[in-house]
Amino acid sequence: MSKRQGSGSRYLYEPFDMAQARIETHERVTDERWKGLERRLNGIETMLERLEKRMWLAVYGAASLFLVNVAMAFFQPG
Repeated sequence: MSKRQGSGSRYLYEPFDMAQARIETHERVTDERWKGLERRLNGIETMLERLEKRMWLAVYGAASLFLVNVAMAFFQPG
């Protein structure tokens, strides 16, 4: 077919590369999946940081209770 400039669809005159279209679509889907995965991983990382803070608070609380018991035993007559 001869290429005409003007009216009509370009797909009638230009070849359509199906393989390239599939590759581009696959790349877009893969990019979106990576973005979703990164978003979920960031959420998990935030939750782990919160959990770590809570764990340290529990450790410091247990250590303070132990030290208070030792101090009470030291200062009580007996």
